[in-house]
Amino acid sequence: MKKVVTIIVFSLMVSLQAQIADKPENISPLLIGEKIPNVDLQDSNSKKVSTSSIFTKNTVLIIYRGGWCPYCNAQLADMQEIEKDILSLGYQIIAVSPDAPSFLKETTEKDKLNYQLFSDSQGDFSKALGIAFAAPEKYSKMLGKYSENKNTNWLPVPTVYVLNENQEIEFLYINPDYSKRLSGNVLVNVLKNL
Repeated sequence: MKKVVTIIVFSLMVSLQAQIADKPENISPLLIGEKIPNVDLQDSNSKKVSTSSIFTKNTVLIIYRGGWCPYCNAQLADMQEIEKDILSLGYQIIAVSPDAPSFLKETTEKDKLNYQLFSDSQGDFSKALGIAFAAPEKYSKMLGKYSENKNTNWLPVPTVYVLNENQEIEFLYINPDYSKRLSGNVLVNVLKNL
């Protein structure tokens, strides 16, 4: 009986965590001390890769809305500018968005990025992180285009996680206002103090 109750409670927790919030202010993100869930993403060549094999060392994880978002592109470029500092502190940079793999390549080339981008076009990762919310109707056509019709109704709240090699969250920056992003200089100072 105890085993059944544990499974039911775990299933309920997973299903609650995987829901899409009605608006950005109502998300329930994973917090400092929690572990990143193991979910499959796609690399820019459409190859499925599990998060447990991506986050095997200290990581700066950027969750962004897509290559179509000017605030996201500015943030990705900012990360590229401080990439050497991040690498010298022993961290890798990984960025994840709902964009399909073909659009990841476009963003990488356009923004001249050296670090890896991954696709979460089905939304499994963003939902498991608790940062997915229902996108305004006006985004539906564009989201469909950039996800190759795998997503027309949700967006992630832009988030920066700092993970240790055990995939545990050591730092988190999240703001429901998509125009407010963590600056690269502040991030470097955070990494120096972890």
